[in-house]
Amino acid sequence: MAVLGSTGSIGRQTLDIVRAMPERFRVIGLAAGKNLDLLAAQVKEFQPEFVSYTTAAGKSAEKSFNAPGCRYLSLEEMASHADTDIAVIAVSGAIGLGATLAAVQAGKNIALANKESLVAAGEIITAEAKKNKARILPVDSEHSAIWQCLNGEKQAPRRLILTASGGPFLDYSPEQMAGITVTQALAHPSWKMGKKVTIDSATLMNKGLEVIEAHWLFNVSVEDIKVLVHPQSIVHSMVEFIDGSVKAQLSCPDMRLPIQYALSYPDRLPNADLPQLDWNRFPNLVFQQPDMDKFPCLGLAIEAGKKGGTYPAVLCAADEVAVDLFLARRIKFTDIPRIVARVLERHSGASHPAIDDIMSADRWARETARGLTGGDNQ
Repeated sequence: MAVLGSTGSIGRQTLDIVRAMPERFRVIGLAAGKNLDLLAAQVKEFQPEFVSYTTAAGKSAEKSFNAPGCRYLSLEEMASHADTDIAVIAVSGAIGLGATLAAVQAGKNIALANKESLVAAGEIITAEAKKNKARILPVDSEHSAIWQCLNGEKQAPRRLILTASGGPFLDYSPEQMAGITVTQALAHPSWKMGKKVTIDSATLMNKGLEVIEAHWLFNVSVEDIKVLVHPQSIVHSMVEFIDGSVKAQLSCPDMRLPIQYALSYPDRLPNADLPQLDWNRFPNLVFQQPDMDKFPCLGLAIEAGKKGGTYPAVLCAADEVAVDLFLARRIKFTDIPRIVARVLERHSGASHPAIDDIMSADRWARETARGLTGGDNQ
């Protein structure tokens, strides 16, 4: 396998699975961004054939990084290489789109943890996957749950039900929401994730992006995908069928389980490192409707998914900029949905966009979002 985003949360947990099953998996490629110290340690441990990385300035560090025996490849080259059986695409943001597209065009198995690829270019990615007989294996716990529930079913589902923990601010008042700090927003109650995904989970943008992903992964209309808040994070998602039956997938909130399922599919493998459910700890499982007024990012994402075209790409790009600004403490937590909403309002979308249209919309959205930080974000 090639692990793109090996120093991030999903990448590190993927390598945990490899450590637990060295006879089953071999790492031939590792790709990271700026965390060169960790990447160097991973290269030393796993001895890959290929490596990819960037400096803090964002430029190729090929000549300055010590990786003896490794050949430098771009993300796209690594994901589509002839020796790559499965590409784990765990890089965050729009940078993952090119690698995902290259992998599907090469007919690879893709363990996909990069939301932006399917959200921004789902029509293109899924068409190329079908054309080239590539398999997209979902890594997100929610999509893995739906995938597992659909296995063996011959009829289309009536609807999909994505669960959300609700994040750390589920019970906050509007006054409390206005004063949320970066430290508070990064303290997720259930999952250990990277900063961007953690903030998106706190705003519920993450769940909105997952609705769009599920639409493309499972060929279900956005209108037939519902969201339920489930604070315990034990039921990872559900599928309702035409006879009224509902199937759910349950497990401890540990990303290694859906990662392992994607890597080992169609097999299920024993792994003593994975936690088992202790029902004494969870005597009650609670579900409730999401508060769309308190968490407007969810509604913004669902509406962008319904519009389609370039709107989802604009949504992703504007959100990425807004989250970066919040993490840099330049805007408030409640400014994130305001900036995203303003950018979407100003966008004139193109239907059935080509990749160039999507990238152009991405650039426009980033520039527009940055231009709203001078006070015009209310």
